[in-house]
Amino acid sequence: MFERKQQLTKEQALQKLRHYCAYQERSHAEAKEKLYSFGLRKQMVEESLAQLIEEDYLNEERFAIQFAGGKFRMKQWGRVKIIHALKQKQVSTYCINRALKEIDEADYKRTLRKLAEQKWNSVTGEGVNGFVKMGKTTDFLLQKGYEPELIKHVIAELKK
Repeated sequence: MFERKQQLTKEQALQKLRHYCAYQERSHAEAKEKLYSFGLRKQMVEESLAQLIEEDYLNEERFAIQFAGGKFRMKQWGRVKIIHALKQKQVSTYCINRALKEIDEADYKRTLRKLAEQKWNSVTGEGVNGFVKMGKTTDFLLQKGYEPELIKHVIAELKK
């Protein structure tokens, strides 16, 4: 037979969510989803979220800044990809903009340049010319989430 998941009381669910949020920054949407998974009803979920925000376990701006910084530093994502990921997590436009401001412009351009050079130099083989290198490098950087204007500029430098 199927074992029914035990429904938690509001207090038990709050306690579990405090641990969940203390372990790692979470978006409001992630926290809400987790509360619903504990079997809580809408009213209790809303009250619990409000309490977690008051107790500073949940802070969307802090989450967005950490998320954006982490994805940029660890996975070398560009702004476009970071924006899409944060929107998917239902983060507000204000918090997304705040998070992007925290990424150092010089680091951002340095990372873009480094990725572009690595890709440019890795495209080799039979029949590879400047156009193929340019195309593959551009596609790679777009996939990483960098802005087309910045990519155009950095590739123009590489072709010299």
